[in-house]
Amino acid sequence: MQLIPKALRARMLANDRNLPNDIDPIPVVKLFAPGGAATWLLTELDSNDQDRAFGLSDTGGALKLGYLSLSEITSINKRLGHPLKYDPSFAPQFRLSVYAAAARQAGSIPAAEERLQDASGRSTLPRAFQYK
Repeated sequence: MQLIPKALRARMLANDRNLPNDIDPIPVVKLFAPGGAATWLLTELDSNDQDRAFGLSDTGGALKLGYLSLSEITSINKRLGHPLKYDPSFAPQFRLSVYAAAARQAGSIPAAEERLQDASGRSTLPRAFQYK
């Protein structure tokens, strides 16, 4: 079984093919390491190299927006005893830039998700989280 379900991989590939028309897509998948502090929100999968994904990485508070190797993060986390899982309950509501801004402000992706969830109940998001 693949880490990312086939239907979600297809959406990630479609996002890659849609570049540069949509340079700030909504994340498609959330990966995390149960028992660890790492979380990833991924938007696209490289059409030429399906091991290469783009998204927001949070490796215990170290936030990075960019490309990553799925096999590399899978193997590192497995060696650390925290195999990666995908979150089937992840229901993204915002573009990646909004999650990135919120994570920078909150210090982590999980804390950002919580803040964004709280803020989404309001009629407008706080200015720091608004898409520009």
